Amino acid sequence: MPLLDLDTDAIVIGERLAEGAPLIACLCAQWCGSCREYRDVFEQISAQSPDLCFVWIDIENQAEVADAFDVENFPTIVIEEKETTRFLGALLPQRGVLERLLAEFTKLPGIQTTARLRPLLAAEE
Repeated sequence: MPLLDLDTDAIVIGERLAEGAPLIACLCAQWCGSCREYRDVFEQISAQSPDLCFVWIDIENQAEVADAFDVENFPTIVIEEKETTRFLGALLPQRGVLERLLAEFTKLPGIQTTARLRPLLAAEE
């Protein structure tokens, strides 16, 4: 599945999340050079993982979504399954780091004390 952008693909994102696809979101900013470079990596990995829902969120264009996460460093990655947040944090903008995280995220303990992104992107049960 290609990388989805919250600015242009909100309906498709909602559908994918309603189907139960794990969410892999990158919270970035257009003015950030690292984010602009990282987008290509994020897009390539999304093309190799059709069972996951990869979403690019520009925190300035989507402030109402990003404000709940207090983003201080870029890129900030959010990984959520239907009921559980598995990861929320800044990540080195390197392909191998993201690939390792994606290979292991289902083994990470759930984070109970953080805001959830999925409910902001899709109306779920």
